[in-house]
Amino acid sequence: MRSVDSPRPHAHPVRTLAGTALTEAAPADHLHHFGIGVAPADVDGVTFWGGRTYVRGEGSTLLDNHGRQALLSASAEVGRWAGSIAWLAGDGAELGREHREIAATELDRGWLLSWRSRLVPASGLTVGSPATNGRDGAFYGGWFWRTPFRDADVLVRGGAGEGAAHGSLSPWIAVRTRDATLVTVQRGEPRPWFVRTGQYTGFGPALAWAERLTVTPDNPLSIALDTAVLDGWLPDSDVAALAAHTLARA
Repeated sequence: MRSVDSPRPHAHPVRTLAGTALTEAAPADHLHHFGIGVAPADVDGVTFWGGRTYVRGEGSTLLDNHGRQALLSASAEVGRWAGSIAWLAGDGAELGREHREIAATELDRGWLLSWRSRLVPASGLTVGSPATNGRDGAFYGGWFWRTPFRDADVLVRGGAGEGAAHGSLSPWIAVRTRDATLVTVQRGEPRPWFVRTGQYTGFGPALAWAERLTVTPDNPLSIALDTAVLDGWLPDSDVAALAAHTLARA
């Protein structure tokens, strides 16, 4: 993995029970996209997203500001993975340390992927995005799922389509194709969804959409999501019911 891609631990491949691929890593259109991971675009000027950085007044620019996430330790058992991850600037300085847990449990018609991350910074830092740096609507960065789908349908509580989903504060989002349905719910207060379809389909809750996010040792960054993974296309009413059921789970 190239340093310009901001190397980081990620989940890939992820599949439905029938074997439909749900993640894509280092695709030709965006070599710095890797399955499911946590990748803020601007952490005190360091990018963990990879690729170019949006610079106010200049546009997307390739800078020498690429960080990386180094796996320090990990444990695994059936249905559960946990690890400690150091977030490092290009010069090797540690900006923070993340504890990450990923679990898989059975559902009646599929399975549930649970993701929990807690990043404790070495000292106070701020998280930004291209949007907070001046690029309207580009509040990507944070937990992000890059799918292999080129033209998926998306649905949120407020409606269907990218226009309804992008920026929505819906507590859940569904991504559907003929072969698979993903229903992801946010735990805690919902953050706006960043959503893209068409050229590629990717989604995740934004960390910094209108202003930079401050993270301190006493106020760490926490990310908690659960995704129901099913084979086939799930109708709207079933999606809403599944989202409500998932949100009601402890």
